[in-house]
Amino acid sequence: MGEGTRKLRLGVAGLGRAFTVMLPTFLADRRVALVAAADPRTEARARFAGDFSASTYETVEELCADPAVEIVYVATPHQHHAVHALLAAQHGKHALVEKPMAIALDDCAAMIAAARRAGVHLVVGHSHSFDAPILRTRELIMSGAYGAVRMITALNYTDFLRRPRRAEELDTAQGGGAVFNQAAHQVDIVRLLGGGRVTAVRAATGAWDRTRATEGAYSALLTFENGAFASLTYGGYGHFDSDEFQGWVGEMGQAKTPYAREPPTFANIAEEAAFKNARNYGGSVYQPATAQDLAHQHFGTIVVSCESRCSFPNSHSAWKSCFFNANWLSDLYRRPFLKCFFTCAWALIFRQ
Repeated sequence: MGEGTRKLRLGVAGLGRAFTVMLPTFLADRRVALVAAADPRTEARARFAGDFSASTYETVEELCADPAVEIVYVATPHQHHAVHALLAAQHGKHALVEKPMAIALDDCAAMIAAARRAGVHLVVGHSHSFDAPILRTRELIMSGAYGAVRMITALNYTDFLRRPRRAEELDTAQGGGAVFNQAAHQVDIVRLLGGGRVTAVRAATGAWDRTRATEGAYSALLTFENGAFASLTYGGYGHFDSDEFQGWVGEMGQAKTPYAREPPTFANIAEEAAFKNARNYGGSVYQPATAQDLAHQHFGTIVVSCESRCSFPNSHSAWKSCFFNANWLSDLYRRPFLKCFFTCAWALIFRQ
């Protein structure tokens, strides 16, 4: 960014977990200025005002009405994404919306229509298709050297459902569970690599814990109009950690100790929610992210089968043939963390 180039004035709707994770990227990007935020938690608003000398509001409607805000980052709970994106459009603001876009197709259509009427951009923040290994794999596919894509396998096993949650995160009707939270990442990746429109979907979900009654697992088969197909598998019950296939590199590129995290126990859901809120931005035990030697981000294991070769994008290098033996993990070198999401999002916003 050249000296004198203006910054994008971002207002944050929701200072919870999503914002906590995204904050280091906002701070590192000189094109972004955090100018306002809305959150119902007094402590989060106070922290934001102190950190950024910025305006804060209790409601998203007040945030959208702020003339200093040109883009609203919608990071509120899933069930509110649609109404908050609509508010942004009604106030003439661009919207950057966390996944899932919304929890009903009609809501998604309404968000698109509102953005078009207002002449603003609507960007949905699936970011893992911008991970460097995925982009490199896409380049290799598009080169034609390996033939057409025939099959994609995506799998990820985590402790997603065992992590501290608020009540709505365990309620499918409010956008809780693995399908709303996690499937968007895998679909985003395989659609980029598959290179075509999906014409058929078959799927099954699993909700196997009566104390956490939302879906914790799913498996789906997507068929593309070009004949390729992709299988997606996600298990979030903590019985197996597929980061083992990534050389114990976590989703955000961090080195991790295998099976070191025991799920905490709580007397009730209110205590669980309080535990989570305390660790989010502005909470009593919130700790800002520290600099780490990060590998590439990832969302589990992806294998792309082409006519003449099978590719395996991974966290340690941009791409490797999956015909390498199992010792390849110990031989690959680490590369710096690369975040492409905002470059692409800002390009969309400025493409007038």
